[in-house]
Amino acid sequence: MATLLYRLGRASLRRRRLVVAVWLVVLVGLGIAAATLKGPTASNFTMPGTESQQALDLLAERFPAASGATGTIAVKAPADGQLTTPEGQAVVKGVVQEAATLPGVVGAVDPYQSQAITPNGRYALIQVQFATGGDDVTSAQREAYEKVGAQAEAQGWQIAPGGEVLNSEPEVGSTEALGVLVAAIVLIVTFGSLVAAGMTMLNALIGVGVGMAGLFALSGAVELTSTAPILALMLGLAVGIDYSLFITSRHRQHLLEGLTPEEAVGRAVGTAGSAVLFAGATVVIALAGLAVVGIPFLTVMGLAAAGTVSVAVLVAITLAPALLGFAGRRVLPRKLRKVEAAPATEGTPATEAAEDRSGFGFRWAQWVTRLRIPVILVGLLGLGLLALPAQDMRIALPDASTAPVGSPARTSADLIREGFGPGFTGRLAVVVTSDSPQDTATAVPQVAALIQRTDGVLAVAPPQLDPSGRTALLGVIPKSGPTDAATETLVHDIRDRVGSVGNAEVLLTGVTAIGIDVSEKLSDAMPVYLLLVVGLSILLLMLVFRSILVPVKAALGFLLTVAATFGITVAVFQQGHLASLVGLDSPAPLISFLPILLIGILFGLAMDYEVFLVSRMREDFVHGDTARQATINGMGHGARVVTAAALIMMSVFGGFVFLDDPVIKSMGFALAVGVAIDAFVVRMTIVPAVMSLLNARAWWLPRWLDRALPNVDIEGEGLRAHLDKQPVTV
Repeated sequence: MATLLYRLGRASLRRRRLVVAVWLVVLVGLGIAAATLKGPTASNFTMPGTESQQALDLLAERFPAASGATGTIAVKAPADGQLTTPEGQAVVKGVVQEAATLPGVVGAVDPYQSQAITPNGRYALIQVQFATGGDDVTSAQREAYEKVGAQAEAQGWQIAPGGEVLNSEPEVGSTEALGVLVAAIVLIVTFGSLVAAGMTMLNALIGVGVGMAGLFALSGAVELTSTAPILALMLGLAVGIDYSLFITSRHRQHLLEGLTPEEAVGRAVGTAGSAVLFAGATVVIALAGLAVVGIPFLTVMGLAAAGTVSVAVLVAITLAPALLGFAGRRVLPRKLRKVEAAPATEGTPATEAAEDRSGFGFRWAQWVTRLRIPVILVGLLGLGLLALPAQDMRIALPDASTAPVGSPARTSADLIREGFGPGFTGRLAVVVTSDSPQDTATAVPQVAALIQRTDGVLAVAPPQLDPSGRTALLGVIPKSGPTDAATETLVHDIRDRVGSVGNAEVLLTGVTAIGIDVSEKLSDAMPVYLLLVVGLSILLLMLVFRSILVPVKAALGFLLTVAATFGITVAVFQQGHLASLVGLDSPAPLISFLPILLIGILFGLAMDYEVFLVSRMREDFVHGDTARQATINGMGHGARVVTAAALIMMSVFGGFVFLDDPVIKSMGFALAVGVAIDAFVVRMTIVPAVMSLLNARAWWLPRWLDRALPNVDIEGEGLRAHLDKQPVTV
């Protein structure tokens, strides 16, 4: 593989104009396709096979008028009792009439008929039924809905439209550009060259542009969740910059050794490019592996992100060499560009300067290996303490109470809670259906009575019947909020009580019930996926490092990273500790898919750093260094690049923390924290300490297993043998 990539790197540099032209054509072509074929993203999370989804499918078939999106308009009068006055009733009925005539609305329920008025006569709720689902409501319809009640507000009333119809796609604005700016600064400091930093950033941006354009071009045929493009953008930027950084760093090293630009880039792609290809493959496999969980929206998210990572790898091993060819020696700091390189000899670098071991990486590795036992104990204890909050982790789909303060959805939810209580923001819906109107009519009162006697139920609304009379819809108002543990218990209690009544089928659904079903399905899938990822990491690293203990150590380190990351994220986003530092005003359970998604992404990124650090350790050990010295060499050579790569990823992910959307905010925060823990605590501290403790035993592999495993040659041993057989072209 290293030899093949070596030839690819040299060919890309020689035909650099063609390579750049091809990528630009691909970028423009996909951009045009994205502009013309882009489809809408979905803001709902469905789960085939769950009771809540079965109920929605049944409503769509038998009661289509009740299967569309719903809205709730919260009304607050200027003073108590004003809703009961003739003037107040006229204002409310005017809002009802205005809502009922909106485009896309089937009807609006008068709160005086539904008795959705507080005893003090100050708050009322107007239910609005749309003809289509939330994802099919147009922007114009949503904007018209948000403007309902403008005349009443001019008279001092507070009108707050809300409900699931306001679910919209999170917007990516300018705040996350701060992360890219920080990444650019890190590149400039690392390289000491504006040319090298700019070329690396340009390479990554072209890769992200191609990946995102391709994703949006497919969105017309494949339904994407609203968070899928954001996740793809996060990962595409982060790995795109990092992969280009690794290859450029190795290329600069070869230039300083006296190789020609073509030979330098060939060897850089053959060695660092091999590591990039393997690291990218692990990320892609982990993300694509989300498909085995069997959850459609999660599968799409994983495949979308895997696609952008794949593009980033291809760009790094083809476009980066081409751009390096245009840059020449300008990728070096100015003071080193004019240094004349000695002529190269056959198969080896021309000049091999005495290795400088005074750098921080060497000094840190020497300190860690000398104090390995205390370092391991302190690291394990510290990460264990950080992981403690994870035992209280709860997951749920977000509701309007966690929306950004000041948004229409949040304003409406707060007003409903203020006047009616938290249960009114997470209503449940019970579908009663049978083959005859008589059976349904007999079952409905029984179902209503059973639900009303269930602990945690505040009220059961009168039933709505479809035109045939065979299907009835009952609204259930819990006492607790949508994401409260008590509501989850209530959903299970209701299902246990009304599983079957008479000859009718009874199904519980609603946004809250859907969220609970999705969360439970994801919780059940997470241990299976974690086992799959850990097993995969051990197998892949065994192929790379020809060792048993090194992969096991890497997998255990990954588990430490995941546990500590979960703990910190729970402490901030669920428990609210230091939440103001990330702009979070309402702590809540973690978004349902965050834990399993975090496992997949952190696995790939953790393997990146493991490969880039430990592959050099193995290379030096195989070439005669002691195990301890090989560990120090690996850290000394890799620490600077891995530090820069981790800072870049943290910057890119951290830039998304500034978005208002709490889902994207939590994803960016968790990924940034996970990268920081894995790179600086696990890979650059605990790993060298453990490697030093294991000594030569770290590289033990039974002979029969060594013969059975294929040789993927990440370190480029085959490439060195190939180069020894031919002269270097100057």
